[in-house]
Amino acid sequence: MQKLLAALTAASLLATPALAQTAEKLDAAALTKIKEEGLNRSKVMETAFYLTDVCGPRLAGSEGLARANAWTKKRLTDYGLANANVEAWGDFGRGWDIDKSYVAMTAPYYHAMIGVPKAWTPSTAGALRKQVAYVNVKTEADLANYKGQLRDKIVVLPVATPPQPNFEPDARRLSAEDLQKLSEAPAGGGAPTAANRPAEANPEARRAAMLAARELRMKLNDMLMAEGAAAILSPGRGSDGTVFTTNGAPYAADAKPVLPELEMSAEDQLRLIRLVEAGIPVELEMETKTHFQNQDLKGYNVVAEIPGTDKKLKSEVVMLGGHLDSWHAATGATDNAAGVAVMMEAVRILKASGLKPRRTIRIALWGEEEEGLHGSRNYVKNHFADPATMQLKPDHEKLAAYFNLDNGAGKIRGIYAQGNEAVKPIFTAWLAPFADMGASTVTLRNTGSTDHIAFDAVGLPGFQFIQDGLDYFARTHHSNQDTYDRLVADDLKQASVVVASFVYNAAMRDQKLPRKPLPTAAKPQ
Repeated sequence: MQKLLAALTAASLLATPALAQTAEKLDAAALTKIKEEGLNRSKVMETAFYLTDVCGPRLAGSEGLARANAWTKKRLTDYGLANANVEAWGDFGRGWDIDKSYVAMTAPYYHAMIGVPKAWTPSTAGALRKQVAYVNVKTEADLANYKGQLRDKIVVLPVATPPQPNFEPDARRLSAEDLQKLSEAPAGGGAPTAANRPAEANPEARRAAMLAARELRMKLNDMLMAEGAAAILSPGRGSDGTVFTTNGAPYAADAKPVLPELEMSAEDQLRLIRLVEAGIPVELEMETKTHFQNQDLKGYNVVAEIPGTDKKLKSEVVMLGGHLDSWHAATGATDNAAGVAVMMEAVRILKASGLKPRRTIRIALWGEEEEGLHGSRNYVKNHFADPATMQLKPDHEKLAAYFNLDNGAGKIRGIYAQGNEAVKPIFTAWLAPFADMGASTVTLRNTGSTDHIAFDAVGLPGFQFIQDGLDYFARTHHSNQDTYDRLVADDLKQASVVVASFVYNAAMRDQKLPRKPLPTAAKPQ
C-alpha cells in the first residue's frame, strides 16, 4: 500500500503542469510519508479533545488558558520538539474565570434560561431573587425616564433584532464559483465576503452606529450603577439558543466597576420583555460567581521547535501557529482549538515521519489573540521588528515564512498570498498534490483579523490558509455552541497534512520565500 501510494504521489507530481512551470522541487517520498502518517495515524482529534473538553474555556489570562499553555508545552515536548517554552510576551491585564452561573424565571412560572456572564464582570451579591425591570433607552434623554425605579431590580435590556426563520443552511462549503472568484481576485483588499460571512453594505456607517451605541451604553451603565440595580440581562447576538458572547468590562487592572451582567438567548430575553410589557410581574432567580486573577498580569505564548539540520540554513526559521485563547461561553473548538490542533498535528507528523528539515521549524501558539492579536504582535515586536518604527532586529532576516490557521474547523481549500505575487506560483506548485483533497486555490487577496497580520505588518511573509467556513460565523464563532462536537475529523486530518507539507517545503527550499517590499513605519495614532 505504501509503495503504491508513493508511486501515485510521484506520478501526480510529475504530471502536474504547474510544477513544470516553476523551479519548485517537491519531495514525493516525503509527501507520501506525511500523507500516510497524517491520514492513517492522526492524533488531531485527540489533541482537540484535550484542548476543549479537558482544558475548558481559554479566555485571555484565565486559569483555563494557563492549563492549555502547560498541556501544549508538555505535549509538544512529548512529540520530540525542542526548546518548548511558555514565553511571556509582555503585560496584558487581569485574568477572569467563572465559578458558577445560573439564571431562571421563577414567576409567573418556572423556566430555566440560557445566559452567559459577560467577560470581566463581577459576581452577584450571592443568590438573587428579584423583580425584573425592562429598560429601553434609545437616546441619552431616555435615561431620565427610569430614575428612582431600578433599585434592587434585575434590569432587562431590549433585543435589537428579534430572531427570524432562517431558510438557508447554517453550514456551507466554498463552492467552485467561490474558489474561482478567489483565484482570479487581484491583490489587496479583503477576502470576498461570500467565503465565510454575509456582505456588509456600508461598513463605515455600521462602525459609526456601533461607536454611538457603545457611548450610550456606557452612560446607561453609569446610571444603573448610580440607581442601585442588582444585575443586568442583555441580549446576546444569535438565535435558536445560540448566544455569541462578548466582554462587559475591560481587562485592564484599573477598570472601573460595573454591574454583574449576563448575555441571554434572544428567545428568553424576548419572553421576559413581553411579560413585563403586558403588566405581568416577573421574578428571576440568578447567581453568578466570577473571580479575577490579579497576581500575574502578563500574557504568554507557547513555542517549540524542530531544529534544522543544514549547517547553513538551520539558523533560519519556518514558523506555523494559531491562537490558543478563546472566549468563555463554550470550549473554543472552532475558534481556535481546531487551528491549534492542526498545527500541533503538523509538527507531530513531521517528527513521526522521521523527516529532517533543513531549516528550523518553530510552532507558536498565541495568547490573547481575541483582544487584539496581542500574543503574535508582541512576539513579532520582541523578535523581529516594531511596526511603529520599522527598526529591524537581526532575526527579521532569518524568518523564511509564517503559516497561520484560524478560520474554523473546515478543510483547507487553498491559501491567501496576501498580495505577494512572487509566492503565487510557488504555492500553486505546493498545492498541486492536494487538488484531489479539495485544496488548490491561491488568491492574491489579503485576509485579516488573525495572527499572520502581525508578520505581514513588518514585511515578513505571513499567510493564512483558505478554509471552508462550515457554520463558523452562523453558529460557533465566539458562541456557546463552539464545542468539540462541531469539529469535522476528516477536515482536520486533511488540514494537518496540507500544513505539514507547506511547512516542510518551506523548510527544505534553497531560498526563503520571496518577500514584499518593507512597509513604512506606522503613523502615530
